[in-house]
Order: sequence, then C-alpha cells, then structure tokens
Amino acid sequence: LMCLADLEFDYINPYDSASRINSVILPEFALQGVLCLQFLLCGHWLMFLFCVPVIYCNWKMYEKRQYLVDVTEIFNQLNREKKRRLIKLIYNVILLFLSLF
Repeated sequence: LMCLADLEFDYINPYDSASRINSVILPEFALQGVLCLQFLLCGHWLMFLFCVPVIYCNWKMYEKRQYLVDVTEIFNQLNREKKRRLIKLIYNVILLFLSLF
C-alpha cells in the first residue's frame, strides 16, 4: 500500500514499485494459507471460516494471473490496487484482533 502511495505522489518509479509489490505477493499468499491451515488443524473453526474468503480471493487472483502488478499498466490499475490492498489490510487487522481475543 505504501509503494502504491509513493508511486501516486511520484516518489518512486513504476518499475521499483512493481518489483517491490510483486516480491511480497506470493509470500503473503503462502502465509495466509498457512494461517488458515493452522486454524483448521487446531480446531478453531470460526477463525478458519473467517480466513476462507481471503484464501478464495487469493486463489481466484492466482488463477486469473491478476496477482502480479504489471509495470506498464500500474498507473491504470492504481486506484483499484490501492482499494484491494487496503481492504485486505483492514481484513487482516480485524483477523489479528479476533485471533488475539
């Protein structure tokens, strides 16, 4: 989200922004999958059900090859990508607080 904001205000060039974003996407998908699997194996069914929509969204983006940010199209997709990443951030923060309590 910060890379997209820096790109919007022209603090960073599109290639650097896209490479930074693309380098963390697959580890983010893997960590979300591991977290969901841990909830399933530990018997926290409600938390597992909260994780399923994010896993499904990640899987659909991976299937359609929309998970990587294209350098040439980054300015056209900037608002959509910012909204998508902000929603995921808010969802993960809510999931963090739910898992703490």
